[in-house]
Amino acid sequence: MRTSQWSALGLAGALAVTLTACSAGSEGGEGGAVEEGLELTMLIGSSGEAETTAVQAAADAWGEETGNTVEVIAANDLVQQLGQGFSGNNPPDIFYMPWDQFQTYAAQGFIEPYASELENAGDFLPALAEQFSYDGDFYCAPKDFSTLGLQINLDAWEAAGLTDADIPTDWDQLASVAQSLTTGDQVGLSMGREYARVGVFMNQAGGEIVDGDEITANSEENQAGLEYLQGLIDAGSLKFPQELEAGWGGEAFGLGKAAMVIEGPWINGAMANDFPDRRFISVELPAGPAGPSTYAFSNCWGMPVGSETKDATMDLIEFLTSDEQQLAFSEAFGVIPSTESGAAAYAEQFPDNSAFVAGVEYAESPVAFQGAAAAFADFNTQLESIGSAEPASILDPLQANLEAAYAEANG
Repeated sequence: MRTSQWSALGLAGALAVTLTACSAGSEGGEGGAVEEGLELTMLIGSSGEAETTAVQAAADAWGEETGNTVEVIAANDLVQQLGQGFSGNNPPDIFYMPWDQFQTYAAQGFIEPYASELENAGDFLPALAEQFSYDGDFYCAPKDFSTLGLQINLDAWEAAGLTDADIPTDWDQLASVAQSLTTGDQVGLSMGREYARVGVFMNQAGGEIVDGDEITANSEENQAGLEYLQGLIDAGSLKFPQELEAGWGGEAFGLGKAAMVIEGPWINGAMANDFPDRRFISVELPAGPAGPSTYAFSNCWGMPVGSETKDATMDLIEFLTSDEQQLAFSEAFGVIPSTESGAAAYAEQFPDNSAFVAGVEYAESPVAFQGAAAAFADFNTQLESIGSAEPASILDPLQANLEAAYAEANG
């Protein structure tokens, strides 16, 4: 099994934590008073109303303390709208910077490298600080992180005569229960038809996208991961949200169109807000032939380079990334705090989410070097034919595109 860069959190649940975090408030990101009367804009990629409401409430609380206002805009397409803002020379004052876009934006000089100036710069999990560093500089504060787990609809589970003993721990068991849960009205398993979900099965088969300095996207192991999913598709037990008239896996799950889905802890807030009657549990992803694997995702709080509101925005970011506020976000929509002490407190406070914390031990970061995002966007398009195409024909273009992007990124 690979050594995970996320293992720093392995003992989080055993730590004794005393929360001493408080709002940066009127002290300012660099020790001075925050200018009042500012109107900041914040662009986020929200998992649903629960997240949007929680972020707006936090922004309003900071605004009340500092005499400023923050307009929170939930993007329909974060990457597109963020790109439009920069191309139109009118980017938001603060925004979610997606993990897969960070290297590209940093390399092109679009975002401010402010993170090392934060008062809490040393509090973040080292793996996250590394993920949002470019050319040796810690650029932007990780806002939280999440791993993937398997969600099980308990009503569907019980109706199929399944028990705790049937919770799948390997691929064969996952295929079996997915078939048992498939009926005329629901499919056994659903997930996003994208690298950020499908790639986990490639990892579990022993595949890698980058091995040292070599791109290995079209390896036999990665093909085996796709072949396993094709077997589920052929059996009729795996369908993607688009095939279920759902916008994402969580919606398919909430509507009862999928008995199991693969999502992160953000699904908790979405179910509580949109489908409060849905009874479910989250368990660790079943292991593949090469062992367990999941992805760990994070966004950072981005700021445009040369921001005229830098001091106030940094103060807001310190407020948003305090343990106290991050745990409030955990309560609202499930994400795990990005600080070491906050993540440890989360493990103690939310035992029902133990599967997501357990996944930290073997989680991997999705590949995200400069230029890789476009290659994976094309890969997601190629995955539209996963039900019928040979795995090699899907992976070969990814191999070629990543080789070109890697060569350009590394001069």
